Amino acid sequence: MNNILVTGGAGFIGSNLTLELQARFPEARIVVVDDFRSGDFRNLRGFRGDFVTADVSRLDWSAQFRDLVFDAIFHEASITDTTVHDQALQSHDNIEGFRRLLRFAEPHQTPVVYASSAATYGICSGIQTEDQPAAPANVYAFSKVQLDNLAREQARRFPTWRIVGLRYFNVYGPLETHKGAAASMIYQLYRQMKSGKRPRVFRGGEQKRDFVYVKDVVALTLHALTASKRSGIFNCGSGHAFSFNEVIEALNRALGTRLEPEYFENPYSFYQPHTEADMQRVRSELEFTPRFTPATGIADYVALLERPSN
Repeated sequence: MNNILVTGGAGFIGSNLTLELQARFPEARIVVVDDFRSGDFRNLRGFRGDFVTADVSRLDWSAQFRDLVFDAIFHEASITDTTVHDQALQSHDNIEGFRRLLRFAEPHQTPVVYASSAATYGICSGIQTEDQPAAPANVYAFSKVQLDNLAREQARRFPTWRIVGLRYFNVYGPLETHKGAAASMIYQLYRQMKSGKRPRVFRGGEQKRDFVYVKDVVALTLHALTASKRSGIFNCGSGHAFSFNEVIEALNRALGTRLEPEYFENPYSFYQPHTEADMQRVRSELEFTPRFTPATGIADYVALLERPSN
């Protein structure tokens, strides 16, 4: 690949993806588009490509890139804060950003891999499969459902155009610290335990999440570009449901501590008790298996966090 575009490339997943692309394709021209609403310039230390500071939902794509033809587009840009309840803002920026990107990519049918979300499944328990009907519980999830709808429509109109959506589950890993309170629960609990505090979780601690390491997310995102023979929407998880108690056990092992959880009452009347990605379609159609379980991912992450430079 000679020309690669990454939207949201200063964000958590986007920056990990951008730096991996740079490592794999050192001669390629990589262009990042980001407006820093969910990103941080420090995530792109060492980046040697071009950076366009812009909101993808308002960018004049044709004017910005003129005759530049990209070999691949990775769309990570989004308002990712699910507590943003301005429905017009959330839906406009997420949906229209993707719509404009697709219009720009259409003439050359540039392959697109975009970030969907497990939030499209809504408040449910058990294993989530790609064929489940959408049940968005907030406007963020609603916006991601619309991205999936747009992708399906374009795939119907252009059967040879490859547009792949990945429904990210609970992603954690390096370059998320700028997110503060919106960073993963794994990072939040790590910070508590690192400071000697007992990790605080909802009573019982047996609520389970499919925690997927960002290294696997990046690997699947890159793999999906060429592995998929057709357009499609796939889960992106570890395939394991891991309880918060198990997270604390894994962190204790990694940190060499023995801190007991401090339980408190769950204040939410609607709270998802269990998420777990069905990865069968990914294994069969994309021939991809995640490398990390939540336990091994947490161990790797803590080792990185404990490096002197961090």
